[in-house]
Parts: sequence; C-alpha cells; structure tokens
Amino acid sequence: MEVILLEHIEKLGKMGEKVTVKNGYARNYLLPQNKALRATEANIAFFEKQKAELEAHNKALLDAATAKADALQGFKAVLIRQAAETGQLYGSVTIRDIAVAIKEAGFDVERRLVYLEKPIKDLGVYKVRLNLHPEVTQTILINVARTSDEAAKQEKAFLAE
Repeated sequence: MEVILLEHIEKLGKMGEKVTVKNGYARNYLLPQNKALRATEANIAFFEKQKAELEAHNKALLDAATAKADALQGFKAVLIRQAAETGQLYGSVTIRDIAVAIKEAGFDVERRLVYLEKPIKDLGVYKVRLNLHPEVTQTILINVARTSDEAAKQEKAFLAE
C-alpha cells in the first residue's frame, strides 16, 4: 500500500515522502496513529494544504526532544538488585525498570522511548539508548549493582576504561 508520511519515521522515510509499505503495517500502525495517509489524489492535495502546519508541529516535537536530550546529557541511574556471587541477577533489568528510574529522577520519558537490545541479566554498567525523536537520540548509563558502594566501584572502573 502506498502512503504519504505525516512525520519522520525511522528506517521508513521523512515527512511528505510517498512510500510503499505492507498493508498490515499501514492499516494497524501508520493510519490509526495518524503517522500517514493513503496516497490517493485527494489525500495528496490535503497534505499539500496542511504541509506548513505539519512541519511546524514536527519542528515543535523536534525542539522538545532536543531540549530533553540536552537535559539528559550525562544522566546516570543506579539500580540496586539482588544477584548471585557470579554477578548474575535474580531476574533481569528491563525497559520498564529503566523508564521508572528515569521518571524518579524527574524526567518525563515514556517506556517506549527506551531501547534495549536485550534485557540486562548481569551486574555492571550499561549504555542505554533513548530514542526521543526519530532524529534525536541520547545515551545514558545504567549501573546495576548489589549495593551503592559496589555501584560506585563499578562506575569508577567503567569510566577508567
């Protein structure tokens, strides 16, 4: 199905581009989320009329994401978890845990913005990417330790590398 993108979508295209996507992706995600319109002549004309307004909206979202990224620059969170002597966690640290830690620090970051390739299952310091906007990302440090003293030692060792 051909659609016109109403905003920049990572790995798909920029606002205003006409792209071909699978029918299910368009019907179940792009169209209901108002991220795209079907590429009919009427919708193309509608898009051209609304283009300035959509660009202003996307610019505002980009500015907000950039400001949030600047505020999160150098952010570090310590998560205290129980672990075996080998350093393996009893459970794991997931996207939800990281989002809660960021919110507790006073930043408004939704769970869907946190990107982890796989859950954290061992003690240590990890770099976690936040996708604040398709054009704005920020990397934060998550320190998973048994105690706050151990967290301080892990952070020193990580920063020394």
